[in-house]
Amino acid sequence: MREALIRENEAQQPTPVIAVRQDDLEAVLVGLGQPAADWAKRNGFRADPGSSLLVPAANDAGSALLVAVGEDGLSHPFALGGLVAALPAGDYALADGFPDPEFAVLGFALSSYRFEKYRKNGAVRARLVAPADVDLARIDAILKGVQIARDLINTPANDLGPQELAAEIRSLFVENGGSGEIITGDELLDRGFPMVHAVGRASSREPRLADFTWGPEDAPKVTLVGKGVIFDTGGLDIKPSSAMLLMKKDMGGAANVLGLAAMIMAAELPVRLRVIVPCVENAISGSAFRPGDILPSRKGLTVEIGNTDAEGRLVLADALALADEEEPDLLVDMATLTGAARVALGPDLPPFFTDDEDLAEEIGLVSEASADPLWRLPLWQPYMKYLESKIADINHINTTGAGFAGSITAALFLSRFVDKAQSWVHFDIYGWTPMDKPGKPAGGEAQGIRCLFDLVSERYSDKK
Repeated sequence: MREALIRENEAQQPTPVIAVRQDDLEAVLVGLGQPAADWAKRNGFRADPGSSLLVPAANDAGSALLVAVGEDGLSHPFALGGLVAALPAGDYALADGFPDPEFAVLGFALSSYRFEKYRKNGAVRARLVAPADVDLARIDAILKGVQIARDLINTPANDLGPQELAAEIRSLFVENGGSGEIITGDELLDRGFPMVHAVGRASSREPRLADFTWGPEDAPKVTLVGKGVIFDTGGLDIKPSSAMLLMKKDMGGAANVLGLAAMIMAAELPVRLRVIVPCVENAISGSAFRPGDILPSRKGLTVEIGNTDAEGRLVLADALALADEEEPDLLVDMATLTGAARVALGPDLPPFFTDDEDLAEEIGLVSEASADPLWRLPLWQPYMKYLESKIADINHINTTGAGFAGSITAALFLSRFVDKAQSWVHFDIYGWTPMDKPGKPAGGEAQGIRCLFDLVSERYSDKK
């Protein structure tokens, strides 16, 4: 994505991108010359908001792109970027006075993403000249993180197993001067991660837990935990085949956490960053964990298994318990956790859960400002009764049989494993865009991490 952005001295006679409104269309066309006016008339271009037209022009490029923005701009902040990214190969530049140039540049780069690891001869695409007043360093950090998240989610599970996912985490941290460890196989039992081991032991690819840190030890502690289930068959409660088609994205929480970590390190934010990711495959074999099993946990709670297809919250619980022991200033977990969240809010609006009112308000404000949509759902304590077990400390799913409040009860389960962190927030993301949208090509998606990057930047940039 970054290669789609250039500075003016790299451009080859860029085509200007001109924002037009219905009341100034005629004046703009006069300025571009009669051929432009004739071409607009022939194509019936009336500057309806969201429409665009490439016209001949009396300038060095020989053309100009007209984008109709309407009185209040475009309906989506990334709409312009999406329009430009869909143009023929060539260089384009925003004309002076264009509304929201940073959103236009970011939307263009995000829309330019293509996953071409398994394809040959990728097409040459359009490039956009970034205005001089746009902070390319910040945009670079964002794009690096989004690229990592999208690439990891789009990579199929035959090439991205627990070992490969853990190796990606190690590589990113070592590249940035961080350090850590990867706990593998039966060592998970010795080190106190019984639920991570139980979920991953049935696979021929050993389960792992990656734990890496970066930054000054005395800086505010920001800890990120991501669900790293590289493929989810459902276990013995096996999914139907149609429900497995997108299960390569079940490590989307880990991918997004790693993308956010990349942003934080690229921007050199003054925090003590820690990333913890349980990397497992929920497979089926004679050693698979079963419905009705009771598992110990790192926290000391015993957990009754109501359904083996709700494995993500089990591995997250052990990882959150580890993270919580250090009493971080901010603890964030991200997971492709429940279908209930998608039923409630659809694929584009991930819910988040926290009992920190100030943090919730801050996330809401930053989410809107960054055009990274999120929606708060409640940690509704009366629903904790749905998780009661008659033979263990807790069941990990709703035991009423009614299927109520699936995303909320999953968050409530996780909340039982966090009590020392100063602030904790859980994101139930989808990690996928079903169809092309402005700034979001179809496929693996980064959700919530642009908002969180801005939030962490604002919270901690002035602190030492």
